[in-house]
Amino acid sequence: MLDKTDIHTRLEAPVLKDYGVYLAVDRLLACQKPLATLVTPDELQFQIVHQVEELWMKLAAFTLAEIDQHLRDGQFMRAITLFGRVHMLLRMMTDQLALIETMSPYDYQAIRLQLGNGSGQESPGFQMLLTLPAGLWDTYRTLYLDPQKRTLTDIYDTGYAHDEAYMVAEALIEFDELFQKFRAHHIYLVHRSIGMGSKAISGRAVDLLDAGARHRFFPELWAIRAQMTDRWGAAYGVKRDSIRHGDAGHGSGV
Repeated sequence: MLDKTDIHTRLEAPVLKDYGVYLAVDRLLACQKPLATLVTPDELQFQIVHQVEELWMKLAAFTLAEIDQHLRDGQFMRAITLFGRVHMLLRMMTDQLALIETMSPYDYQAIRLQLGNGSGQESPGFQMLLTLPAGLWDTYRTLYLDPQKRTLTDIYDTGYAHDEAYMVAEALIEFDELFQKFRAHHIYLVHRSIGMGSKAISGRAVDLLDAGARHRFFPELWAIRAQMTDRWGAAYGVKRDSIRHGDAGHGSGV
């Protein structure tokens, strides 16, 4: 049988060797509420998951600044490698939200009362990440569009060469896609925890979160795909002949 009291004591007063000292494990573990004051055992999970999210977002923001500098310094391969790191961070941020789904709506209500008037929309890391894509797009435009008088049509279609300009653009849109998937997963988490018909702690209807999930950091990169499809469609028509024998003229148009 496990001694719960002993476990709690050891968790809150860890014995540190060099590894623990370097990582400041004592201070890290003190960032959660004392175990004896948790309003429900699930509150520890709630705090840890969201604190880890803040750490991932800190690393993502730091790395995006490194990417921007590498691009401006002409170090394309280093920038692409770091884009892969940021994309991985966003996937982990999304995947770990599933931990919160192991908590019942009943237990979450007790935790919710501890938040004061706060909500996830106030997350410092989240708010930081919202501000960075505009600067990245400015760097992209300055490096790949304006000097050569290039357009996204040229990069993606008429002059398509799978070149550096294309690769960076695709890294940007993947960041955009993964960030929006994170927001969408969070919306479903809200559905599951408190329901979308309720009001947020801030007093706003939580279904306003949907507007954020529809936001795009790089609308030009999304629009170019539709423009290309429409341009190609002008050549062969919106509806095409079916490839099934005898079904001419009844294509799906997709």
